[in-house]
Amino acid sequence: MSSYSPAQTVEKTGFSIDTLRYYEKIGLLPGIARNASGQRVFSEDDLSWLGMLRCLRETGMPIAEMLRYTELARGGEETVQERLAILQDHDRRVEEQIARLREQQEQIHWKIGIYQGTVHVTAPA
Repeated sequence: MSSYSPAQTVEKTGFSIDTLRYYEKIGLLPGIARNASGQRVFSEDDLSWLGMLRCLRETGMPIAEMLRYTELARGGEETVQERLAILQDHDRRVEEQIARLREQQEQIHWKIGIYQGTVHVTAPA
């Protein structure tokens, strides 16, 4: 199994060293191995988990909810339903966010049309 130094992990995941340390400190990144000199060593599983954390964070999941999800993920098979519920709730929020963004994008497109002269305005813009 491959292992990665913190610098390689930063390169592969896009997270900063400070973020990796923070995530480990607060419990989002539990069980990171260390080599003989005490340096963190990341596994493929760690990188995969970091990918999931990035997805959750970039889609707006609060850190507290990410922590709850992480705790449940460490809990084994008996926590699958709770994890599923967390992800389903988050997915609904993401859908709502996408819908709001689409509405806002329509307004932006309308304004672009005005500036390009393809939309005629009867009221002041």
